[in-house]
Amino acid sequence: MSLSVARPLVSVYSEKSEVVPGATLPLPFVFKAPIRPDLVNNVHVSMSKNARQPYSVSKEAGHQTSAESWGTGRAVARIPRVRGGGTHRSGQGAFGNMCRGGRMFAPTKPWRRWHRRVNLRQRRAAVAAAVAAAGVPALVQARGHIIDKVPEMPLVVSDKIQEINKTKNAVIFLRRVKAWSDVLKVYKSQRLRAGKGKMRNRRRVQRRGPLIVYHKDQGLTKAFRNIPGVDLINVDKLNLLALAPGGHLGRFIIWTKSAFDRLDALFGSWKTPSKEKKNFNLPQPKMANTDLSRLLKSDEIRKVLRAPNKRVVRATRKLNPLTNTRAMLRLNPFSAVMRRKAVLDQQRRNNQKALALAEKRGIKLPASDVAVKAEALRVKRTKAIKAAVAKKPKKPAARKPPPLPQEEGRQGRPKRPKPSLPLKAAVAKKPKKPAAKKTAPPPPKKKAAKDAKAPKAKPAPKK
Repeated sequence: MSLSVARPLVSVYSEKSEVVPGATLPLPFVFKAPIRPDLVNNVHVSMSKNARQPYSVSKEAGHQTSAESWGTGRAVARIPRVRGGGTHRSGQGAFGNMCRGGRMFAPTKPWRRWHRRVNLRQRRAAVAAAVAAAGVPALVQARGHIIDKVPEMPLVVSDKIQEINKTKNAVIFLRRVKAWSDVLKVYKSQRLRAGKGKMRNRRRVQRRGPLIVYHKDQGLTKAFRNIPGVDLINVDKLNLLALAPGGHLGRFIIWTKSAFDRLDALFGSWKTPSKEKKNFNLPQPKMANTDLSRLLKSDEIRKVLRAPNKRVVRATRKLNPLTNTRAMLRLNPFSAVMRRKAVLDQQRRNNQKALALAEKRGIKLPASDVAVKAEALRVKRTKAIKAAVAKKPKKPAARKPPPLPQEEGRQGRPKRPKPSLPLKAAVAKKPKKPAAKKTAPPPPKKKAAKDAKAPKAKPAPKK
């Protein structure tokens, strides 16, 4: 909703920029319409396409020659080539968009979808939003209009302006209502268009100045039409392309009194339908009060809100201990010792290697060499450690207690120690196994049969 609704009455100014006494007008309801920049821009984009004329290249362009590909096997591209000989053109590529004299890629056709249909309700809502934005000085200034010295917004002048038929008088009127500075801005912005539009009857471009909305043309259009940047439109034919050029809200509008009076009949209100437009009411805003800062600070909303959580919880970044020293020390404090030991071991190996290489080559390293210093320091420390160990008093060796005497059994083996009394008692209580009955040994088998069969040994012969 525009801020101008805070002033429900609008003053009327004469052609001499003087307030007409007793001619104040109530602010029309259309200035309370919701301002929708998204809707205005969308409708403006679609409506601006409806003034285009179809264009295309000739359908024969690039194909007005006889050309055929040479095929494969000649080590050249398979693009169609111009036939014949005896001229530079023969053998040149043709037809393709990459060829000189060929057609363009995807040639434009006149049956493109040039125009866009826009819903009637959307167009009416966009026009109402553009009119409402024209009553907000901040939006008008944001669009670039110079209205610092304009007496009032929206600016309403008497109907005598419609009778002006000389450009000289029109300029005098604009100077008196302090709108000429906005026209000077247009003069300063006149320049040549960048691009090919210069060759298409669109050589110069300029900014937009004030828009004059009238009810009856009594010579007004001829008087103002030669002033650059100034546009005129009938109140019954309000157009979004004029109210919001480029789809940007906030055009500087000068209303005549009779045109300003007709706005209520054209747009109606939220409850009263329009008298001129069939089945149309003014769009209802989604919010009755758009002052969000005031709403959010109200006691009613603060009571139901929870207390703000001012504690900031930041996610801890997971560090790789293999590449981050601090993370490794947190997990394994001994890693610093291991790393230092690895560095010292490497230095020691490097020093030993340097000394061995010098000895092999028969070179005597200077005393300032790192390897020589390290070796001297190592020898010095070794001697110091040995001297410290030699000076340290030795502790007397602890005597071992003599072994207990043991009786020797058979073959010099020590006898087992006698069990203690409780063990003896346990052995005594153990039940004895019954002794096995002794049986007579079996009689020896007779070997008579074997002895009978065996041959008798011959007696040795006597000498």
